[in-house]
Amino acid sequence: MNIIRKIYCRVFQEVFHMAIPFLPYRKPAILDSVMALPGLFKDKDIKSVLLVTDKSIRGFGITKGLEDALRDNGINVAVYDSTVANPTTDNVEEARKLYIAAGCQAIIGFGGGSSIDAAKAVGARIAYPKKPLAKMEGILKVLRRIPLLIAVPTTAGTGSETTLASVIVDSRTRHKYPINSFPLIPRYAVLDPETTRTLPPSITATTGLDALTHAVEAFIGRSTTKETRSDAIEAVKLIFANIEKAYKDGNDMVARRSMLRAAFLAGSAFTKSYVGYVHAVAHSLGGKYNTPHGLANAVLLPYVLDYYGKSAWKKLAALAEAVGISGRSDEDKAKVFISEIRRIEGNLRIPATLPEVREEDIDELSAYADKEANPLYPVPRLMGKEELRVFYRMVMAKEKNHTATA
Repeated sequence: MNIIRKIYCRVFQEVFHMAIPFLPYRKPAILDSVMALPGLFKDKDIKSVLLVTDKSIRGFGITKGLEDALRDNGINVAVYDSTVANPTTDNVEEARKLYIAAGCQAIIGFGGGSSIDAAKAVGARIAYPKKPLAKMEGILKVLRRIPLLIAVPTTAGTGSETTLASVIVDSRTRHKYPINSFPLIPRYAVLDPETTRTLPPSITATTGLDALTHAVEAFIGRSTTKETRSDAIEAVKLIFANIEKAYKDGNDMVARRSMLRAAFLAGSAFTKSYVGYVHAVAHSLGGKYNTPHGLANAVLLPYVLDYYGKSAWKKLAALAEAVGISGRSDEDKAKVFISEIRRIEGNLRIPATLPEVREEDIDELSAYADKEANPLYPVPRLMGKEELRVFYRMVMAKEKNHTATA
């Protein structure tokens, strides 16, 4: 990246950093059980709601208790269960039409980040019926209040239940892009560990590592606050202490509740302090190949942290100390911290590569990542599309590359 563009990026980021105290950030109110929702809707005189989920969540019967409870309380439920892993503009438009046809007054995003992101985008389209989602890409393009939005995460990872972001894939171009606006922050987040009990271990692993990526990228960036640093550190500590327990034992509700708390905190941290190149590259892979977001983040995280080199050592050392890692220098502690992430990922059976990545796609993918990340993400070390290509080649490698130079 040339010096002029670097200066522009840093100035842009610093303006947003200084603006944080003046922007309308908020945390959703937390509910401990989905069974609290019928009473909430009755108190607000809401008689019809749209439930946005996916077929696997509904097929496992995870939404049934809530659907029955709502109907038993005289509240109509219109269910949209066709959300895909990387939600598309088609998903959003189909759900929006159902919302209107059923006369809904509120939206529940029930599932992983995909369902919650889709629910947010539906709310944005209800608020702006004549504005396509493509026109909402970026920052502060949604200014109107959206319908009451409740997020019920069934994975402990995405943090979508507390963020201002919705990530959508254009059904025609396959371009994956974020919509970042304050009205998209859910009013309520339901952190009920029972909704995560039936998750396959692989999903527990990848979504948990998604939360770890949120916390680490928010913390090592250059736009942190006292609150986001505190949230990120607590999230990292909770994940290191609980992710392997939750992976091994689906019935460990203490570990599962701790992971939900970690995901919420990590989401709260990055919604103010942003993420970094791990996410930008992962989003491009999700858009092109439909690579699950948590998996892409998990595979990329140690590579990118290594590549940042000394620009990230001091802050990675602070995270290392928070989880009990000691060392003679910041460099030592940072490198042990990255090694510990690799150890955890090995125990969770996270692969070292993503075989779907093709050399002929790298120019296109790196351009998408560059467009998303720069100038917005306050990363420790700035990189343009030419430099970002290295990460796609790292995950194409036949064997794990621990020798990437900084």
